[in-house]
Amino acid sequence: MNIQWFPGHMAKTRRMIAENIGLCDCVAEIVDARCPQSSRNPELPSLARNKKIFIIINKCDLADPAQTEKWQRRFASQGLISVCTSSNDGKGVAKITDAAMEAVKEQMEKNRARGLVKPPRIMVCGIPNVGKSSLINKLSGRAAAKVGDRPGVTRGRQWITLKSGIELLDTPGILWPKLEDGEAALRLAFTGAIKDDILDVEELACELCAFLKENYPAALEQRYRAELSAEMDGLAVLGEICRRRGFIVRGGEADLLRGANVVLDEFRGGKLGRITVERI
Repeated sequence: MNIQWFPGHMAKTRRMIAENIGLCDCVAEIVDARCPQSSRNPELPSLARNKKIFIIINKCDLADPAQTEKWQRRFASQGLISVCTSSNDGKGVAKITDAAMEAVKEQMEKNRARGLVKPPRIMVCGIPNVGKSSLINKLSGRAAAKVGDRPGVTRGRQWITLKSGIELLDTPGILWPKLEDGEAALRLAFTGAIKDDILDVEELACELCAFLKENYPAALEQRYRAELSAEMDGLAVLGEICRRRGFIVRGGEADLLRGANVVLDEFRGGKLGRITVERI
């Protein structure tokens, strides 16, 4: 499944990051706990011009906790500061300030040595629909950033000052020009980082069903009362879900499009349980 999505506003955001990074002391990269590495922007280190990057692993309430723990250890082994959060219920959000201060410590010392006394400034980056604006609103205690359940809601630069004095530069969600890793692109599509409008949602749902059958079969059996067998592929699993839900069209065929939308929506909403699509 070939997936590519880099609309004009993302190219504009890419330029905006490069133009404004000089105003910031470090970068907070928000990633999706369900696909932590796939949701990291490979261009960000060069755009950040060697400014320190720390990781906010968001949507932990939707991810497999054992896998999230492994990913946090993986990031630590790479010398990266990380903190786990949930923008839905605010869990872990209070830890972001401490992580930010640790990440910015070296740069602040350099600033003081040059006689610059100013609050820490942190650029906040992330892929579309990663919960960035919701997280910023939790941090600020007010509706400081626009929020939506689809990619592409935040379109412009926004400065937000926290009670701690930290200044955040919120940037729109951005992918990278070419999604060369097909598996990573698929994971991003699963989680809603890529607009469904440009995708074949039936094929996408079949891929997700195949992954779930292999790694989280109990989620399918419990949610849909699906009867799974070893020889079933993703299409067969989706067909079984359609039959269980009564999604049948004239002639007795499964309504695969309706079933696909339901499976994707319910996975993204956490109704299938806590699932990580990028496993260690």
